[in-house]
Amino acid sequence: MRRTLLLIPHEIAGLPVFGFGWALIFLGILLAIRLVVARYRGQSIGNVASTEGMMWGIAAAAIAFVLPMVELQNVEGQPVGMAIRGYGVMLLIGVASAVALAAYRAKRYGLNPDIIYMLAMPAFVGGIIGARAFFVVQYYDRFVGDTLWQTLGNMLKFTEGGLVVYGAFIGGALAVTAVLLRHRLPVLRLGDVIVPCMFLGLFFGRIGCLMNGCCYGGRCEAGPMALHFPPGSKVYSDQLFDGELLGFAYDSRTRQITQIRQGSLADQAGIEIGGRLSELSEDRTWLEEASPEVPAEDARRGMIVTVDGQRYRWGPEQLPARALPVQAAQLISSISGLMLCLALCAISKLRLREGTIMVLGFASYAVLRFGLEWIRVDEAGQFGTNLSISQWVSVVVFVSSVIAMLWIYRSPPVASVQPETSPGR
Repeated sequence: MRRTLLLIPHEIAGLPVFGFGWALIFLGILLAIRLVVARYRGQSIGNVASTEGMMWGIAAAAIAFVLPMVELQNVEGQPVGMAIRGYGVMLLIGVASAVALAAYRAKRYGLNPDIIYMLAMPAFVGGIIGARAFFVVQYYDRFVGDTLWQTLGNMLKFTEGGLVVYGAFIGGALAVTAVLLRHRLPVLRLGDVIVPCMFLGLFFGRIGCLMNGCCYGGRCEAGPMALHFPPGSKVYSDQLFDGELLGFAYDSRTRQITQIRQGSLADQAGIEIGGRLSELSEDRTWLEEASPEVPAEDARRGMIVTVDGQRYRWGPEQLPARALPVQAAQLISSISGLMLCLALCAISKLRLREGTIMVLGFASYAVLRFGLEWIRVDEAGQFGTNLSISQWVSVVVFVSSVIAMLWIYRSPPVASVQPETSPGR
């Protein structure tokens, strides 16, 4: 796990980097250079302003107002810097690789690769909005802050994780389809080009999940395929608050202790089966020792457990150095995405009706995701069943894919372009 690759400091030489500071000054210098180059090439300043003014304005507004909202804060609520997340970096690598592969495949389908570059930004923006919206709606309580601005800031921190693949597919697909229909471009043929590439992006994206410590699998025995996450990861926190990492299990309804693991912290403290749990919370007194330069998310906390009126405390150094082993759900998903991408690319060489590759991709991922949810344990059952929201969406996607495939092959055949064997032809 490597959640933060780099922490850009909040200020340099007494001036903040973001907001009204160094980043805005640097942007102003770039704008000045752009205007000088434009005059050197004989372009008018008015022409540059009319064509690029909105872009420069949006960039300035983002630096001045948006980026300061997503800076990390210390335990006292003071900004300490901007985190460059491993998840965000892998997300960008995934997008870039998917676009490059799609441009390559477009040539094989007799399409201009420039179409792919035109679609890249709408697909990225629509995908991010859809993925984040799906997650925010599903876990809205996690984002509520003390103020509206804090809530909005929490929602904007998508580079830390919290993006749902299905939301990305839906948002990206809607954005791309709107552009294709507007320009009267072949939707099914471009779907065949693009969909396999989405799973290459998924390959890199799930590696980002591994670095972030999210989308983890269920508990398993220690072994070469098991993963152990450190403090600060979601699985570590979840195992603490369900008592498992401390060495006990309890009935969520009666709050009675039902199991004690031999040799665990709970066992050493003398907690016994049958006791009634009345408190399981963080010991935040340890935050007073945190350095003001350390983000609050990295400040170690202790734990407090009260059973039958007896309070037990464990400091950060007494807690386990890592979480109990869990299944490598992120790696399984990542490798599955790569295999699906390669399989669809190979099938693309066959003479198939337009839309077949696209629909096969959606149906195959629905099956894979449905099965993967039995390995992952980070989503609760929905609608009174044991099926997670992603499994319900998988059912809908699979059924829709079957209907779409029947429509494709029962409709009159449409002349399609046979994929070339070489991109140079």
